[in-house]
Amino acid sequence: MKKFLVGGLVLAAICMMSLSVYADDPVIGAGKKVTLDYTLFVDNNQIETSVGKAPLTYVVGSRMIIPGLEAQLNGMRIKEEKVIKVVAKEAYGELDPKAYKDFPKTSLPSTIEPKVGLVLQATAPDGSKFPATISAIKDDKVTLNFNHPLAGKDLTFNVKILKIENGR
Repeated sequence: MKKFLVGGLVLAAICMMSLSVYADDPVIGAGKKVTLDYTLFVDNNQIETSVGKAPLTYVVGSRMIIPGLEAQLNGMRIKEEKVIKVVAKEAYGELDPKAYKDFPKTSLPSTIEPKVGLVLQATAPDGSKFPATISAIKDDKVTLNFNHPLAGKDLTFNVKILKIENGR
């Protein structure tokens, strides 16, 4: 009986230690405030990074980051690193052919020399600002692409989780 009691106490102590390890080792999940470093690659080219700069902080479920990235971060722990691939549909969406519009060249500011690939800042009727990329120039017209610059692109993120806290 004494062996059983001692064995039971040892088992209980191990379980308590395991529980405290998990309590001190939070995982990314609903409502958590997460701080991470990331490097973003598109077509094997590095586009941006937070490494050596301010890390990214977001609250899970607040729609602060793209859905495909958020879904694949769930379950990660502090100091964990991962390569995450996000398909266009779960990032900035597929290219929308309806988002291409022709404008007269004269509608551009006179200080701008139109070039294919040039990103302009457009203003909506409500005053909000958004990017528009010149996708074609023909005669006296320019075609602007109002898709997000990363629409239609698969993204690869290298991430390292720095901090997980209770959010909000």
